Amino acid sequence: DQNSLNKAVYKIWDEVLVMSSVDGQGNGAFFITDFVRTKVLLWLFIGFVASVLAVGRLKGLRSLISLALTFLVLIKFIIPRILAGADPVLITVIGSIAILVIVIYLTEGINIKSHIASISIFLSLLFTVYLSWLLIHLANLTGLSTEEAGFIVNLGAKTLNLQGILLAGIIIGTLGALDDIIIAQVATVEELNLANPNQSKAEILRKAFNVGISHISAMSNTLFLAYAGASLPLLILFVSGQSAFASWDVAINNEMLATEIIRTLVGTIGIVLSIPVATFISVWWFQKKSANKAQVRIN
Repeated sequence: DQNSLNKAVYKIWDEVLVMSSVDGQGNGAFFITDFVRTKVLLWLFIGFVASVLAVGRLKGLRSLISLALTFLVLIKFIIPRILAGADPVLITVIGSIAILVIVIYLTEGINIKSHIASISIFLSLLFTVYLSWLLIHLANLTGLSTEEAGFIVNLGAKTLNLQGILLAGIIIGTLGALDDIIIAQVATVEELNLANPNQSKAEILRKAFNVGISHISAMSNTLFLAYAGASLPLLILFVSGQSAFASWDVAINNEMLATEIIRTLVGTIGIVLSIPVATFISVWWFQKKSANKAQVRIN
């Protein structure tokens, strides 16, 4: 039964967390609360760092530093200000810009490719923010679809805006995917232009779009599978026929599922539209640069 499933079985030599309590008569009692998992997590983290450094070398080191700084922005800037009652969306956008600058310029260096990627990500992120805000209100999402949301309503200095926090989560989740796909797209356009500077804008656009379309297909599947994996127990329950949902229509109308669907589709739309944004800006700049060099050689 459910109670037996929730009860862990402890064996000799297991490392466990123990909680102590004292009753009104001063008698102490000790309770095992859970397994100790910190050692496993530590070794996993060491393996992660080692693999990134072994494969990425100097660029891998830069990516690890940017990851640490991104974590600090989240923990030291975005979350404390949300707890203090600031607008979650505004704070997250500001924090996302800071993360954007850290990740791109630390890993890619200060160059024109980084400038183009930053502008493209910023424009795509603004569109994603607007689309997310619009759909959250059209779908009447409250942000209370998870158990954790109920616990944070009255945390901090003021009552927290759960709709804003939901939107902030979508922004942060989309930012990482935008960073990946846009930097790759800008690099593709740059390489195509270097390979043959005499190509027309139409030729480079067509070739770059072909690469971008392949990237979109893979990224869309990645986002879908990531959210499907997180919701797998709920999906299993529904498919088994043992859930409270009578049909798919009823199921997707549930706020928890509707939230994940909107999160997935909005993020995917933002990624899809980031491809033409990054491609057009990149082609315009690199073609202009090639034309200027040709003009100098002629003169």
